[in-house]
Amino acid sequence: MNYVLDDRIYQMLMTQDERWMVKYNEVVEFIKANHRNPSRHRIEEHDMLNWLKANRKKLNAGGLKKDRLSSFKVLLALSEQYKRKNQYA
Repeated sequence: MNYVLDDRIYQMLMTQDERWMVKYNEVVEFIKANHRNPSRHRIEEHDMLNWLKANRKKLNAGGLKKDRLSSFKVLLALSEQYKRKNQYA
């Protein structure tokens, strides 16, 4: 229980850019490890999926920060490799 509290305090001390990079790395590692995108059918993956959707929306609206643009495009390319892939195949 103390670890959860410590993580929350640590996240509050991080900058927005640091939190963005942590989530970015989490999503990249998830896709590479599982060979699929986060699923809307698995509750434990909702945070990653929502983060992806929110950043895609920012990208399409032209609101994604320039320093994040190239990194996010790499993530989108990785995500496209596993788009709608049946995880049970």
